[in-house]
Amino acid sequence: MDNRYFELFNAQQKHQYSVGNTSYNQRIEKLNALQRAIQYTYKQAIRDAMYADFKKPEIETDLTEIYLVVREIKHAKANLRHWLKRQKVPTPLALLGTSSYYKYEPKGVCLIISPWNYPLNLTFSPLVSAIAAGNTVIIKPSELTPNTSKVMATIINDLFDEYEIALIEGDVETSQELLKLPFNHIFFTGSSAVGKIVMAAASKHLTSVTLELGGKSPTIIDETANIKKAIDSLVWGKHLNNGQTCIAPDYVLIHNSKKDEFMKAYKEKVIYYYSKDASASASYSRIVNDRHFNRLTDYIEDAKQHGAKIELGGNYDATDNFIEPTVISYLNEDTKLANEEVFGPILPLKTFDEIDEVIQYINSKEKPLALYIYSQNQKTIDKIINTTRAGGTCINTNALQGSNHDLPFGGSNGSGIGKTHGFFGFQDFSNHRAVLKRHTFGPLNLLLPPYTKFKQKLADLTIKWF
Repeated sequence: MDNRYFELFNAQQKHQYSVGNTSYNQRIEKLNALQRAIQYTYKQAIRDAMYADFKKPEIETDLTEIYLVVREIKHAKANLRHWLKRQKVPTPLALLGTSSYYKYEPKGVCLIISPWNYPLNLTFSPLVSAIAAGNTVIIKPSELTPNTSKVMATIINDLFDEYEIALIEGDVETSQELLKLPFNHIFFTGSSAVGKIVMAAASKHLTSVTLELGGKSPTIIDETANIKKAIDSLVWGKHLNNGQTCIAPDYVLIHNSKKDEFMKAYKEKVIYYYSKDASASASYSRIVNDRHFNRLTDYIEDAKQHGAKIELGGNYDATDNFIEPTVISYLNEDTKLANEEVFGPILPLKTFDEIDEVIQYINSKEKPLALYIYSQNQKTIDKIINTTRAGGTCINTNALQGSNHDLPFGGSNGSGIGKTHGFFGFQDFSNHRAVLKRHTFGPLNLLLPPYTKFKQKLADLTIKWF
């Protein structure tokens, strides 16, 4: 164990109760400071860092990173007073003479391990929840976006004492060392494979976890769908951040009658959004590093070797980690693209004739983080929602569910554990503490030992009527 991490953890553990007892106003002050830093002081530095890390366009950085964190902060500030209130609950007749409530108390010392694909958003959004709930926090951002991690480290160091919030830069070994410590809660965003490692480490200390994972999120387009409107959002949602989004449409299940119209409209929209040469577009970012680039190009070559058809794109450039928008059909079920989360600008396309085929196919896979439906038939929409399982769903759009902070965000089983955003994030970083207070003599006092036949009758009446 690295002594630096151990000493930092001990310092936060020592101060967790003083931090946990901070007032509403003190927590609001911290959130205000974080908002000013992101929205004003370091705004351009954040933009520059993300462009340096993977050529992320400034507008995308503004909308998917800065705006979403600022919105998370504003939502927490607007609701925190209510969240911190005692939540009174009814008193059953058998407990007359008592009153009960529960309160949200901080879990304690928390670890946030964040990913590279939305490095600011997926680091600072859970941090907002942790601050609102009154925790101390150690943050371990991804080493794959070092420029952004450096800016975030500067922000944290400027705003907070390390016994309250600290950011540690480092590689996988750093995460492994931190996971040896007995945190009270761990918030992890990343792949399902690494999520299992985090959960296994947490189990040694009975540490609670929030796991924001991913998976293969399907998009269903039935015969009633408005293809033009569907394409507007689908092309954007798929190629936003170069497809490196956990809730991006992973693959499309489209009715046979709509395939040709879909492909024509998809090609036109790709050119409209990113020009005929996406490599020259200022609106198209890059794959984050060589390893992920090689993984994705291997998916393309593997699909081609198994007889798949390249409907669009398929070209790439290793010198720039560039992969053009790509659509692949006639995909063999044994291929990597059919079984692994894509997490890139490659869209597998599969046709169907009956909606029951789609439902059966989706339910044969792991529960997805997101499921998207494009349809004008409400019965079909209801049937899909009621007979499938997913972390979240959009109808006639995609990837927007994470932008409404009144909605819970998270998966189920293989796509995640726990929820984040708004109140749901505050809840995950809090313990629901139950409190019951006795005021006067109550009915249960009549049932205390020694037990008699009369008391047995009272017990029988209690079971029957109360």
